[in-house]
Amino acid sequence: METHILHLQGSQRRAGEPAAGLELQVVLYLAGMALLWTLLCGISHRAPDLDGLEELVWASSLELGYTKHPPAPSWLMYFLTRIFGRPVWLPFFAGQLMSALALWFLWRLGREFTTPRKAFMAMMLVSVSIYFSLRGTIYNHNTAQLWSVAASTWLLYRALKHQRLSSWAWLGVVSGLSIQTKYSAVIQFTAFFLFMLRQGSFRDARNLKGLALALLTFAVTISPHLYWLASNAFMPLRYADNSLEAGGHLQALGHLLSFALDQLARLSPMLVAWLAWHAWNKRRPVAGAGTAAMRYGAQFTEWDRSFLLWIGLAPVLSTMLVSAVLGTRLVASWGTTFFVLYGFYLLWWMRGDERVNLRRIAVLCIALHVLMAVSYALARGPLAWHTGRDSRSTFPGAVISQQLNDIWQRHVPGHPLTLVASDTWLGGNIAIHRGPEAQVFINGKPEESPWLDEAPLACGALVVYSLETRGEPDPVLKALHASATIQGRLDIPWSSEKSPLIDLNWGIIPPGERCAAKGHARR
Repeated sequence: METHILHLQGSQRRAGEPAAGLELQVVLYLAGMALLWTLLCGISHRAPDLDGLEELVWASSLELGYTKHPPAPSWLMYFLTRIFGRPVWLPFFAGQLMSALALWFLWRLGREFTTPRKAFMAMMLVSVSIYFSLRGTIYNHNTAQLWSVAASTWLLYRALKHQRLSSWAWLGVVSGLSIQTKYSAVIQFTAFFLFMLRQGSFRDARNLKGLALALLTFAVTISPHLYWLASNAFMPLRYADNSLEAGGHLQALGHLLSFALDQLARLSPMLVAWLAWHAWNKRRPVAGAGTAAMRYGAQFTEWDRSFLLWIGLAPVLSTMLVSAVLGTRLVASWGTTFFVLYGFYLLWWMRGDERVNLRRIAVLCIALHVLMAVSYALARGPLAWHTGRDSRSTFPGAVISQQLNDIWQRHVPGHPLTLVASDTWLGGNIAIHRGPEAQVFINGKPEESPWLDEAPLACGALVVYSLETRGEPDPVLKALHASATIQGRLDIPWSSEKSPLIDLNWGIIPPGERCAAKGHARR
């Protein structure tokens, strides 16, 4: 009862405050952010990042799972490729789409316990953190999970606050999609559980009824993937388990320290924006920002502050604690979804006229986005090129694809190149420039390439590997290369004359009789 009185008081305090008027501004901000980063990365990069290219390759078909990860991010990429094809810029756009969608749900969450303007400020502040900006262009399972973590947090708040069964049902669906994006979603679910335990939510029969519905919709949502896991020896779970190996407690502590420092660095643009706002207000004080004015955080109810602290702090603290106790490995990017609520923490120390503060925060955050995006594009494009760095952003994927296709056509005239047996990076760069019919036979392994039929080599294949780009090839791929009847090597500079040469060790397996006789085609 006390909880609901607090919520009612908060609702009455915010009654009549504008929200619809800000929606267009929020949408324009998010659209501008996504367009800025996508456009500059698309111009400056000759190839996608490794994870983004992997998703382009996996998007060749709709699967219920893959050897390394659950399938949800590849589902989105599948539909995007059906609309746009496989251009280099598409993974950058997909990453920013997930970032923008997550920020939209954070704004919706903020509107639940504070004014729309304050929620907008918090959203903009967190948007300049590296996970939503620079790394928001990297479409991998961490970035793809941002939206579902933000949405499930908002739905949990609404479910506990309003006790609507629809919120509980959608919470289960979104949580199911989240865990089918990356299994680390269980860390966020643990934070939900700890908060509900702290608040005594399990003593309320309404919450138990709602939670039962959420668990039901969650189970329905993940059931196809569970079936796939059981049918495929739980391969992604084994991959995740292997990723945690640290090599002992001493190395694990090193990972822990590096993880903590990396998180501070990746949150630093948000802190820079807040400190710049603080300095601006010192120089030109905002009306009503004196010592007597109430800080924004003081206007939150006790329940809301508890929600933000438990849900926001539990993921990173529990992860670091488990790593320290068990001696597991930590990678900086695994913290991508841990800090979505941290923009609201900066409201704790803000006060004064909301309109003025909103304008100042907007100016600072937009300036930071532009500065970071332009600097990143220059560093990954012209600077990397002229210094001859072997950066993935300068990888000559289009040139390699064209030259190897010319070799294929000389040896196999009349047959288009539709299959490239290689690692994901090199094979993907070749395939995306050959058109939608070209597929990648990852490492020559059928289990890693479920989009291929039972006889993938019937119409021949180009087998290629490079020691320069990926090191020693997988033994299966190397054996397949050795079996090729036609072999050769092509050396191409990575970027400028200062760059290293890419050794392309290629082999051709010509089409067989089955392809010619039966018009064999890949699905």
